[in-house]
Amino acid sequence: MPPVFCFPSANVQPMREPTAAPRVAWRRKGRCSILDLLHIPATGEETMTKLQNPVLMATIGAAQGLRGEVRARAYTSDPTALGDYGHLHSMDGRSFEVLEIREAKNVVIVRFRGINDRNAAEALNGLELYIERDNLPDDELDDDEFFYTDLEGLEAVDDQGVGYGTVSGIYDFGAGDLLELKGPGKRPVLIPFSEAAVLEIDLEAGKILIDPLAAGLIDNPDDIIGKSEKPERPGKPKK
Repeated sequence: MPPVFCFPSANVQPMREPTAAPRVAWRRKGRCSILDLLHIPATGEETMTKLQNPVLMATIGAAQGLRGEVRARAYTSDPTALGDYGHLHSMDGRSFEVLEIREAKNVVIVRFRGINDRNAAEALNGLELYIERDNLPDDELDDDEFFYTDLEGLEAVDDQGVGYGTVSGIYDFGAGDLLELKGPGKRPVLIPFSEAAVLEIDLEAGKILIDPLAAGLIDNPDDIIGKSEKPERPGKPKK
């Protein structure tokens, strides 16, 4: 893991009121992300929350220092906006609230309510944090922005209606954004999430229109799945 630098306490930012939405959304021409934090409920507070449509916001890493801080991998373009969507939740039903946050290289350093020592912080290592899909602000998205969670499950088809699998993940390994497609009995494949490869996204229909040639799924237009082959010209009968 890259070195994490501890900033002076004067740089610690208290949790603020929600402002502009961190770009949990993903732009086709740019980069994206998401985010997140935690809160340990007070005595008597409801501790179990079952999300209907959970969206992964962050993953907690190793403990940082002795005060209960943790390193967290945030999935938003503005990592310091963690907590702007209310409490985050783990899949075992716990709810978390961020108290302080500061940015470090590739991670954020976060202190959560009720996490006051290193032992408590270490117990959170590897914990994934989620929010409810309804908490994401659709009205703030641009025309070419989409939430990761909304793209997953869409069927990829070409202009002939031929299917190439469904979107099972979105990745960025440093050379551009990629969509992972999975189909029955097929190995997963990655295609570029570019305007040339992904021509149209129709969330209501549950489909994305792709160009299989630009997506690298075929090497020749004649290789399109389901395309009828040209009939052979009849030759002279052999004697």
